[in-house]
Amino acid sequence: MLPVLTEAYGNASSIHYFGQLARQRLELARRQVQMLVGAAKPTEIVFVSGGTEANNLAIRGTVNLSTRARKHVITSTIEHPAVLAVCADLDADVTYVPVGSSGVVDPSDIRNALRLDTVLITIMHANNEIGTVQPIAEIAAMAREAGVTFHSDGVQAAGKLNIAPHADLYTISGHKFGTPKGIGALYVRDKTKLSPLFHGGKQERERRPGTENVPGAVAMGRAAEWSLQHLASESARIASLRDRLEQGIAASVPGIQINCRESARTPNTSNIMFDGIEGEAMVIALDLRGFAVSSGAACSSGAVEPSHVLIAIGLRRDEARSCLRFSLGRQNDEAQVDALIEAVVASAAHLRRLSPVAV
Repeated sequence: MLPVLTEAYGNASSIHYFGQLARQRLELARRQVQMLVGAAKPTEIVFVSGGTEANNLAIRGTVNLSTRARKHVITSTIEHPAVLAVCADLDADVTYVPVGSSGVVDPSDIRNALRLDTVLITIMHANNEIGTVQPIAEIAAMAREAGVTFHSDGVQAAGKLNIAPHADLYTISGHKFGTPKGIGALYVRDKTKLSPLFHGGKQERERRPGTENVPGAVAMGRAAEWSLQHLASESARIASLRDRLEQGIAASVPGIQINCRESARTPNTSNIMFDGIEGEAMVIALDLRGFAVSSGAACSSGAVEPSHVLIAIGLRRDEARSCLRFSLGRQNDEAQVDALIEAVVASAAHLRRLSPVAV
């Protein structure tokens, strides 16, 4: 990013030297992101501010463009709030398909939910809390057969899983694979039409007006390039750390349940229930020991209600409040994982001594 901030700092829409220098860097970044998502053309990549904007553009842009008198959308019960909140605000009927204890959508439920007025299917590629990977290739084939636009929120998958352009619309967010926060992209399959969220200039081929965040896009391009080069080795390394963490906790802490352990999951995410312990108490206890974990989605920080994802997979409200999400990344190593296991064992034992509920 530094050369862009200090040398190629022009407006990428300007025709002077500094503007064209910025434009060159922007288009290089677009090609790098194109490679990460497997797009056929760099023009299929639309730079936005992040995953939330990309999801809004995909969902609202599809529904608003439809001229049908009645509109119907299909999504799942475990989507990120950046999808669920948009769907709840649409002038459309919405069907929410369940997932069950596996945390995975059954494509037959989507097929059964299809209607003549269905204009959009939006199913995430991977879940942000439990890591489960959804069968988007099968869903995409079903959507094409029905002539329905398919969007997938790939924020949790990009940089961790192989991405093929199954969906017509695919969301990614840079900070999930190494960029500063505030940059994202929406893959828009060639000839897929969208109504823009807002109006202004003609940037991003009139799909997203506003002066582009060139430093952010350049960072995203470089992170996409690095992630693609190291995808297989880094995913395998992080998956081994996740397995080491789960095995270590299971061997030393009684009364735990690893949610959706048997399902296909992203390599970096583990969600574990600790019977008789409040998740928030464990978050604080581990924070005091130097470890940052979560009791739900980061975007729901401070929420009183238990995770909708954990309720959707069949946990009771008290069980959902007893879960922790552990996320691993390229900075983590075996020594840190072993230290975390020790911290979890000590914290769980301490909190259970204080709890009136015996496990």
